[in-house]
Amino acid sequence: MTKAKIGIIGGSGLYKMDALKDVREVEVDTPFGAPSDALIVGTLDGISVAFLPRHGRDHTLLPSELPFRANIYAMKQLGVEYLISASAVGSLKEEAKPLDMVVPDQFIDRTKNRVSTFFGDGIVAHVGFADPVCHQLAGVLADAIASLNLADVTLHRTGTYLCMEGPAFSTKAESNLYRSWGATVIGMTNLPEAKLAREAEIAYATLALVTDYDCWHPDHDNVTVDLVIANLQRNASNAQKVIQETVRRLSENPPISDAHSALKNAILTPMNKVSGATKEKFGVLLQKYL
Repeated sequence: MTKAKIGIIGGSGLYKMDALKDVREVEVDTPFGAPSDALIVGTLDGISVAFLPRHGRDHTLLPSELPFRANIYAMKQLGVEYLISASAVGSLKEEAKPLDMVVPDQFIDRTKNRVSTFFGDGIVAHVGFADPVCHQLAGVLADAIASLNLADVTLHRTGTYLCMEGPAFSTKAESNLYRSWGATVIGMTNLPEAKLAREAEIAYATLALVTDYDCWHPDHDNVTVDLVIANLQRNASNAQKVIQETVRRLSENPPISDAHSALKNAILTPMNKVSGATKEKFGVLLQKYL
């Protein structure tokens, strides 16, 4: 199977990478079902990467329908060690204006009934998640954004991403509640990815692309699909430039990440008590600990 150390998950508006060369579609079978779509493996400036459109290339999957475990497991199977996740978000702070880019360092979970662990079936693990993104990878991503001097884009190197269930947008009461909690942006997808990437020992960072002020803002229209789509299209071009520059920097100087050993002291179940079927199911996650 083709291998790629760098993975990219494209969110709303980012369904392909125009700069990818030598492109091949790879169908990946996982113990957790099929990913959102075929993975696209190719090269960016000669660097091998794997790309996955989170909602499918035709945007056919609701946030609640996403096969999060299959998506992250498929990336692991392809050898991904660094995962950049692009995500359209609403802003909960005045200073994070539409078209800005935020590199969150924290998450708040407001999802419901989403499976966000690989473990169970006779094996228990509790990974550390106080710092839910890889600071080293986030730093490379933020530096890449800063270096490009993108028009109308302000970089926010930290922030809190509140992950809601959706698919409806927030009520004004909810939006103001989240603002009172200090959240910076709001989206519907990235927290389950971050948890699963940590369990898969993949360094993970989010490129949060602001499309609108959430409905709290008194001087802006309520969130509409038309408004979001218009800004998605403007964000998509910038996101591809940022990802290409981040990939270049990662290739030249891949950081050492604590995420790459996240399971070292996290597995509580003795391996001799884990069934052969379960060990096989968790194959690429457990191989270095067997």
